[in-house]
Amino acid sequence: MKKIITTPNAPAPIGPYNQAVLSGNTLYISGQTPIDPSTGNLVSGSIEEETLRVMKNLEAILIAAGATFESVVKASIFVKDMHQFKAINGVYAQFFSPETAPARETIEVANLPMFVNVEISMIAIIE
Repeated sequence: MKKIITTPNAPAPIGPYNQAVLSGNTLYISGQTPIDPSTGNLVSGSIEEETLRVMKNLEAILIAAGATFESVVKASIFVKDMHQFKAINGVYAQFFSPETAPARETIEVANLPMFVNVEISMIAIIE
């Protein structure tokens, strides 16, 4: 049985998908981009500002599901330019302790939805 997780504190989906799906105790969070949920506008500025908005969107979904970043077991980061890896990683690292950080990959892609620079999806276990 799956349960759809949704919150107004993260951007509404821009296609036929949900913010997250809870199946059993596993939470699958759709890729989040730097859209400010209060305005519906993209955050423009530095890659650090974009990444921070993405992480706040992910956090809102985790909270809506009754989870935290410590619940995350897998993250996927999609970037438009791998040269921005260090800056993205710096913001991302603020949300995890080394002891509980999830498995992760970072993938450079040609383009992302709405031509953003970063998108992150996560899988979490809710206990």
